[in-house]
Amino acid sequence: MTKIAVVGATGRMGKVLITAVSANEKATLTAASVRPGGEGAGSVDAGAIAGVGDLGVLLVDDLAAVINQCDVVIDFTTPQATLEHLEICAHANKKIVVGTTGFSPEQLKQVQTFGESNAVVFAPNFSIGVNAAFHLLGVAAEILGGDVEIDITEAHHKHKIDAPSGTALRMGEIIQNSLSLNGHDDQLNYNSIRAGDIVGEHTVMFVGAGERIEITHRAMSRMNFATGAVRAALWLEDKSVGMFDMQDVLGLK
Repeated sequence: MTKIAVVGATGRMGKVLITAVSANEKATLTAASVRPGGEGAGSVDAGAIAGVGDLGVLLVDDLAAVINQCDVVIDFTTPQATLEHLEICAHANKKIVVGTTGFSPEQLKQVQTFGESNAVVFAPNFSIGVNAAFHLLGVAAEILGGDVEIDITEAHHKHKIDAPSGTALRMGEIIQNSLSLNGHDDQLNYNSIRAGDIVGEHTVMFVGAGERIEITHRAMSRMNFATGAVRAALWLEDKSVGMFDMQDVLGLK
């Protein structure tokens, strides 16, 4: 049984992560944290916050105080908070799954440094479907590159700050790598939409003369991200060091 701590427990993803952990028979929630001074710390059960009933895990506002109660931390918070959590995990020699996006190049280097001495799964998107789309995009770019225009359009809820999304940027990176390997230099265009409560939609269009190919993924619920993150946490069980992503977890590399 893998013991998991969820940080940002009262946020949109935090609640869904708690639900996903509690539903997985191979995992157990042993800790849940909120930001320093966050509401409910020390008095509210994490399960009650997520709507799955009491789990016997009270919210805390200091991850360091409960870090030794878990095997793996799952973090979908903010870049600065994630860096603080990485430091705590490094000191305690704990593994971490990171779904936070919006890192600056310098912050990203700190995540990479963590992976040199500890185990981390770091991905812009933990959806199994999105990661299947990543694989398909590489194949499409290999076949179509040089003869098409490529547009990546993503849409998310109005509270999402970073744009383009981490998923869109990863899609672009995969396409560019495939194009470069095959001697092509097609230009990629990014379009971002922030509106309402859209969970996440990504469409890549390969537009050629007289035809268009579209690869689209639409998330109807955050649960697909959460179940993927829990799967990644379980996958880390026999890993002691390294920076991995969901392509590693799914065996697509």
